Order: sequence, then structure tokens, then C-alpha cells
Amino acid sequence: MEMTSMPLKRGCLVVEDDDSVTLQEETKKQKVSECCLTSSQDGIENDSLHSSKEEPGPPEVESTKKDEKSSCAQVQVEEEEEDSLLETGEEEEPESFADMMRHGLTELDVGITKFVSPHEGFSGILKERYSDFVVHEIGKDGRISHLDDLSVPVDEEEPSEDALTVLTAEDRQQLEELQLFKNKETSVAIEVIEDTKEKRTIIHQAIKSLFPGLETKTEDREGRKHIVAYHAAGKKALAKVRTAPDPRKHSWPKSRGSYCHFVLYKENKDTMDAINVLSKYLRVKPNIFSYMGTKDKRAITVQEIAVLKISAQRLAHLNKCLMNFKLGNFSYQKNPLKLGELQGNHFTVVLRNITGTNEQVQQAMQSLKETGFINYYGMQRFGTTAVPTYQVGRAILQNSWTEVMDLILKPRSGAEKGYLVKCREEWAKTKDPASALKKLPVKRCVEGQLLRGLSKYGMKNIVSAFGIIPRNNRLMYIHSYQSYVWNTMVSKRLEDYGLKPVPGDLVLKGATATYIEEEDVSNYSIHDVVMPLPGFDVIYPKHKISEAYREMLTADSLDIDNMRHTIRDYSLSGAYRKIIIRPQNVSWEVVAYDDPKIPLFNTDVDNLEGKPPPVFASEGKYRALKMDFSLPPSTYATMAIREVLKMDTSIKKQTQLNTNWLR
Repeated sequence: MEMTSMPLKRGCLVVEDDDSVTLQEETKKQKVSECCLTSSQDGIENDSLHSSKEEPGPPEVESTKKDEKSSCAQVQVEEEEEDSLLETGEEEEPESFADMMRHGLTELDVGITKFVSPHEGFSGILKERYSDFVVHEIGKDGRISHLDDLSVPVDEEEPSEDALTVLTAEDRQQLEELQLFKNKETSVAIEVIEDTKEKRTIIHQAIKSLFPGLETKTEDREGRKHIVAYHAAGKKALAKVRTAPDPRKHSWPKSRGSYCHFVLYKENKDTMDAINVLSKYLRVKPNIFSYMGTKDKRAITVQEIAVLKISAQRLAHLNKCLMNFKLGNFSYQKNPLKLGELQGNHFTVVLRNITGTNEQVQQAMQSLKETGFINYYGMQRFGTTAVPTYQVGRAILQNSWTEVMDLILKPRSGAEKGYLVKCREEWAKTKDPASALKKLPVKRCVEGQLLRGLSKYGMKNIVSAFGIIPRNNRLMYIHSYQSYVWNTMVSKRLEDYGLKPVPGDLVLKGATATYIEEEDVSNYSIHDVVMPLPGFDVIYPKHKISEAYREMLTADSLDIDNMRHTIRDYSLSGAYRKIIIRPQNVSWEVVAYDDPKIPLFNTDVDNLEGKPPPVFASEGKYRALKMDFSLPPSTYATMAIREVLKMDTSIKKQTQLNTNWLR
């Protein structure tokens, strides 16, 4: 097996990834088609999902019909106001997207330089339609998540027939008014006519199952037994319901698990945006949702989500309200989901208008299946403008906080929203955070959060100002620097030693990294070899790549022997990552088609709606490569596709190729 460093011009991948072009169209599609549950919340942070340290609020309250009728109109008005704000800065861009992307990064800039297979590259169009890129999550049990059931589960504990008849109509009315705080009474007493323990038990059960907001107790009143129903939280609960939209914790049936798990199907939205949309319509905080991994925006994705004490019925109602979303496969569980619990993702990808012969395609896909691809961190990790995220990460690690501020806020070349450009210009001119913040219609971006921090803490306390940005976003910069180092070092490792394990390489035994000794080399393959991301808790290879790590970090004014930061959050422990990944469940076919707009496979929603799968002619105007494969977490499908086509996956390069192809 020989590792190659092929000239990138031999193959090309054309990506239509200018999401700014489709912003208006997408927002129109997202408008609510029917009534939805509740009006939206203002001020939801876009990236607050797993960074909030607040306890999840009590999220379950059933809206009144009046709320339901008025809420969609309210949400739509708010969305239209936000859309108009977003569009104010977009007038007449001086450069086209292709021109702006001249300033973006290429793979070479982030250490991506090698290929592992000798086949000849060919061109194709990735994501000509976002529906050409479908991701299904692989759960912790190894099953691929599919949306194939929209039904709402019935609670295990249903009221018995006795429970349904033991209460009179008058009893029920009084209890309902008590549960909904519609009167001034603090309790309702029901006399037990036939005083037996069995009879009292049935009444207790009836009240608790039919009115889950209430608690009960037995009292003696003038020698007679009464069942007394009351609110467990008393006047505090009444005050809370009157002053806030928060639902009551104690209204959740005890027979259910506290979390409703569901499968979320979404189109052209990233996971955090989708959570924010759902939380708006449910009128709850985003931090009551949990998930195992984030998914791409420009794709159709299917993943499992968990939410605290929101009923399946209420979630299912959103299917009538939202476009480009579908919720199903509901179940009640005891636990939330945690980031990193997933086993991986299954990808279905269509590359349209391919130029490769059937033989070239066969060679490329066979190599992907048998050898795999270099496990580089993809271009998404490093940003799209002339200021890569790894530069900010490096400045954080260097404790150069003025540079951190400058890199995030200064004007930059590359594709950006008009309002961000104006904000940066104002910052460069005035260095006044309040003035620059006024140029941002949406404050939840990183720039807006940093400016808000600088307004609050002052220019002499950049560390605290930067700390306002959600933790996950702050750490993203440092992880980007680690990824940049890893990519560069892996390219050098493959350049120097090729596709075979050598003495001094690292392999994992359990979670512990150990060296390959001379006598053990034959026991391992390149698929076992790992390389470290720099940190204080890793070891480095025992060959010349170790010195290469040291030289690279020294050139960046960092001490490889002391990767602990004065601020604990920014201390890097490091990790290990396999250098070659072999995808699982690899299959492919070449199909012919005439209409570039037709879908080339069915989605989960197509299958739910009973649409027949597409039928292909034996010959057509165009040819497409449809491929399926599964990857472990934190690996990039674009890097697998890069290996198949032998091309540069950067938006800068793809935009140039796309422009040429359109001509």
C-alpha cells in the first residue's frame, strides 16, 4: 500500500454551499403553516444549549385554545421582524460570493495535504441540493435512527373503570377548578360514603390519575372520613403560575419517565438552530433539550433528541406547525441524552454530474471500503473567512487577550453578512463596544456576545468579557488549534513513514496509549495507529514526529511540556485520534438521470408518505454516484468524499470550481 500526495487539480468537487443565497427562500419556508402551541421567547441565546449552568426549568404546561390560536400569528410576526433586521445589512454586496471566497482558507492552510489511494480522481457536485446529503444518527445501541412512526404513546398506567366512576360530576368540576387555580379554595374535600380502605384507595388513585397536579390525604372531619385534595406547592405554585409562563413540575404523571425521547427529522437547519426553533414554539428554555451530537445544516439529518417533561402529544402537535421539521418515534425515558453517547452516523450522499468512468468509480469506492481515508479534521473546523478559528485558539493559549479580541472583532476579508461587516468597521473606527453592538440586529453571535461583555466589564478585562461567550463556543477555538496541529503532524507522519506502522508509533490499549516496539510491528496495521492532539495528559510518538510537534508549538510560543493554562477552562489535556478510518457498511451505485432537480433517493418522510422510490433509466443526460457509509463520531464525511474524488474540499476552492462549472 503506498500513500500518495496527488496534485489537487486532477479531481474536482463542485459544492453549492452559499447559504446566504437561499436565506430569504429558507425563511419563507420556515413560516408556520398552521397554528402552533405558544408564542416565542425573546432573547434566546443561539448557542446556550449545553453551556447554561441553570437547572432545567419545569417545562410542561398545556396551553389554552386561545393561546394556540393567537400564538402562531405572534411567532410569525416576531420571525418577520427578525428577518427584516437580518436583511437590512444585506443591500448590494460589493463583491460576489465567489469573489469574497478568494480570501478563504484552502486545505493546504490547515495541514490537509495527503491521499492514501493511488486511483485517479474525477469530479462531481456535492450538495447541489441539500437533500443530496442525508445523515442518520447511530445510537448508543448501534441502531440507525429512522423517523418511521408518528403515533403518540399511551401512558402505561391508565385510570381504572372504578376510578372513572367513583367521582361525581360535581367532584370533578371542583377538582378541575382547583387544579387550574380557578377559585380561591386551597383544597377540595370529598366525603367517603362507604368507608373502607379499598374505597379510599380508589378515590386517591382517581384524583391523582385524572388530576396529576394534585396531591391527596385522608382526614377525619366530625367523625367522618374525607379525602382532601390540594396543591403540593400551595400558594407558591399559584403565585408562580400567575406571574410566569413556566409550567408546574408536579403536573407530570408519575407513571412516565421524566424525559420524552423523539426522533427529529430536519432539513437545512443545524441542530442548535433546530432546538431554538422548537423551544420558541414550546415556550421553554433550550437547555431542557439534550442530544448525543450536532448535525450539519446543509443536509437532511435524523437524530434522537430528549426533552424534560414535555408530552409527546404536545411535541407531535408541532408537526402541524413547522415546515422542514418532523418529530416522531416518541417514548418516555428516565434519563436525558448526553453528548458523545452516539456510536456514529450513517451517511447517504449523492455526487451529481460525475465525470469518472465506471471503472474509476469502482476503484475509488473499493479503496474507500478496504483502505479508508485520512482522518483529517474537515474544513468546517476552521471557519470560512481570512481569520481562521485556530488563530484565535492559539492566542487564547498564549494568553494574548488583546489579540483574541482583535482577531474576533477586526474587519476581515471573506464572505460575511452585511451587518457583521458594518459592525467590524464601526469597531475598527471607534473601538467602542456599545457603538459596534448597535450595528448588530442579532446579538447572539460570538461578536455580539463579546461586545456585550466588553460593554459590561470594560476594555481592561477582556478575559471576563470573553467569558460571556458560551463555554462550548470558547472551547471551539482551542479545539480548532489542536485540530490544526493534528492535521499538520499527521500529514508529516504519512510523508515520512507512509501507510505502515513503524516502531515508536502509538496505539491504544483500552484508553491507554502505548508505543509499538520493533518486535511488535507485525501485530498492527495502519488502522491501529493513533496520533495525539497536544495537551498535558498525552504522550508523543517515539520517532522524529515527536520533535516536529515540539518545533511547531515552540514556533507558536507554546511550551509542549506545560499545556496547563492559568485559566482552568483553557488547559488542554489532549486526546488520541486514529490516523486512518475505514468506513463501515459501504455501498454505492452509479445512476443515470436527466432532470438535475429530481431527488435520487427517498427520505424518511418520503417513505412515511408512501412515495415510491425513484426509477432510473439505463441512460440519461447526467450520471450520479450514490454512496452509503457509516462513520464513528468526530470523523468528517467530507474527508471520505475527498479521498474518493481527489479534490480540495474548501469552500474557497469549490466556489471557484462551481463558478467555472456554471459557465
